[in-house]
Amino acid sequence: MPSTIFGVLLGQPFLTGYLLYLGATSGQIGFVLAITTFVNVLQIGIAYWMQKLKRRKWMLVLFVALHRILWSSTGLIPFIFSKEYWVSAFIVMYTAAFIANTAGSVLWTSVISDIVPARVRGRYFGIRNTILNALGSIAMFAGGTVLDRVPGGEGFLVLYFMIWTCALLNILIFLFYPEVPFERSTESKFLPMFTRPLRDKSFIRAAFFLAMWLLVQTLVVPMYSYVMLNLLKINYQTVSGLTVLQTVMMMISFYIWGNLNAKYSNKKLLYWTLPIIAVSCLSWGLLSIFPTLLVLIIVHTLLGVGVGGFNQLSFNFVIGDTPKTERAMFFAVYSAVTGFASFIGPMIGGKVYEWITDLPLWMQIYGLQASAGVIMLVMAFTLGRRVLSD
Repeated sequence: MPSTIFGVLLGQPFLTGYLLYLGATSGQIGFVLAITTFVNVLQIGIAYWMQKLKRRKWMLVLFVALHRILWSSTGLIPFIFSKEYWVSAFIVMYTAAFIANTAGSVLWTSVISDIVPARVRGRYFGIRNTILNALGSIAMFAGGTVLDRVPGGEGFLVLYFMIWTCALLNILIFLFYPEVPFERSTESKFLPMFTRPLRDKSFIRAAFFLAMWLLVQTLVVPMYSYVMLNLLKINYQTVSGLTVLQTVMMMISFYIWGNLNAKYSNKKLLYWTLPIIAVSCLSWGLLSIFPTLLVLIIVHTLLGVGVGGFNQLSFNFVIGDTPKTERAMFFAVYSAVTGFASFIGPMIGGKVYEWITDLPLWMQIYGLQASAGVIMLVMAFTLGRRVLSD
C-alpha cells in the first residue's frame, strides 16, 4: 500500500507536472519517461548474478530501499541546486533510482512467483491489483487536489512529505517478506543461461511482437499528460481525475481479466487487450467533433481496461508460461527486449512533439495519437493474431 501511494504521487501525471515546474522541455520529459524501461536491459546480467545469491530477501530489501530513497530525494532538488541544474539533477537521480529498481524488480518477481502458487496466481494478482489501484485512485485524486489548491513549489513539497513517509514505511514492510527457497537455474554458465529463452520460439516471437507494440504505444501514451497540461491547458485536478478514472477502470479490469485467466490462456487474453488499447489512441480523433472532457473520459476508460489487462497478462505470461528454474532469465530477456522498445518510444514521441510545433494545433493535440491508433489496429489484426494465437 505505501509503495502504491509512493508510485502514484511520483508518477504520471505528477511526474510530468513536476518536470514542467523544474523547466523541462517535451523532449526532456520524453527522455525521463523512457529511462525506466531502458535500464531494463541490465536485468539480463542481474538474472545471472542472482543465481549466485544464497538469500534473495536482503538483496531485495537493499535495492528497494535504494530506489525509494533516490527517487523520493528528487523533491530536494530545488533546495540543493541552482535553477539551471534542476532538470539535469533530476535526470541523474531518477536514472540511478531506476537502475536500483531494475535489480529489485528481478528479485521481487522471482520471490513473489515462489510465494504465490501457480493455481491461484491469475486470481490473486487480479484481486491484489484491484485493491491497490483503488488505493491509487484515492491518492491520485488527493494529489491533484493538493496541486490545484497549493500551486507551484509549495504544492509539490506537500506531496513529497507524503512520499517520504510512504518510502520509509515501504522499506520497513519489506523487512517482513519471507525468505522462500530458491530453485536455481539448471545452467551454471552465462551464455547457455542467456540463450535458453532465445531458443524458445513461441516465447521469443511473442516478446519481439510485444516490443514492437510497445514501441508504437509509448510514442503517444506517456505524452497524454503533456498534451492535457501543456496544450489543452487542463488543470491538475481534472487531469488527476481522468487518471483516477483510468485507474478505476484498470482496477475493475484486473478482477475481470483475472477471472477470465482461469478459463483462457495468458496469450489469448493478451491478444484481446490489443484492440482496446488501439481504439483508446484512435479515440483522440473524436476531439474534432465532440467536447474535450467527454473524449478524454472515453480515451482513459478504454486505456484503463486495455493497459490493465496487458500489464497483468504479460506478467502472468512471463512467470506462468516459462520454466520455473529459468524464470529469472526469461523475465530479464522479456524486460530487456520490451524495455528497449519502450525507451525508444517516449524518446521519439517527445522529439516529435518538438518537431510538429509549427503544424496545425489539431495535429499536436490528437493527430499523432489517432495515427498511432490506426497502426496499432493493423498490427493487432495481422501479426498479433498470428503470434499470440494458441
